Amino acid sequence: MEAPYDDRLLHQRVVGGDESALGEVYDRLSSLIFGLSLRVTRDRVIAEDITQEVFLVFWERPLAYDPDRGTLRAWLATIAHRRAVDHVRAEERRRVSALGPRLFEREPARLEDDVLAADEADRVRQAVTSLPEGLRQAIELAYFGGRTYRQVGEELGVPEGTAKSRIRLALRRLADALAEEEV
Repeated sequence: MEAPYDDRLLHQRVVGGDESALGEVYDRLSSLIFGLSLRVTRDRVIAEDITQEVFLVFWERPLAYDPDRGTLRAWLATIAHRRAVDHVRAEERRRVSALGPRLFEREPARLEDDVLAADEADRVRQAVTSLPEGLRQAIELAYFGGRTYRQVGEELGVPEGTAKSRIRLALRRLADALAEEEV
């Protein structure tokens, strides 16, 4: 199934570095991505993290999406579903491991992956907390709170365009900060 024309245009704009195109994709699909993640994980915080990760993947690697193979909605939903299922499986492994001495039977490579993932998540959290207050509030409401640009603007008492600008600027600063740390 080929992607509709508007998916192709948004994709081209994101490939070209147009942050407002990412904002449009987020406005259109964040509720779906968050809802899907929440349904699978049953944890709002994890679903919020997955939602943020999905849009970050699209922003950082927009060429991974191929409009000739399907809709942007389906592609992002697939990423979200895979990450949510991976999280649930990892949690199940942790739960089972905590039940007994099998904790020490884990492969060193898997343990290393877990440590690296935890370190990466900590760096992302630190990068978010280092943002200026207005940007931090906007990004937390949008990505961790599952709010739309309009809702972020209403909650912060700023125009919708200002909310969009703050979220895009926050994303850009986070991407730059994390790139410096090679996260």
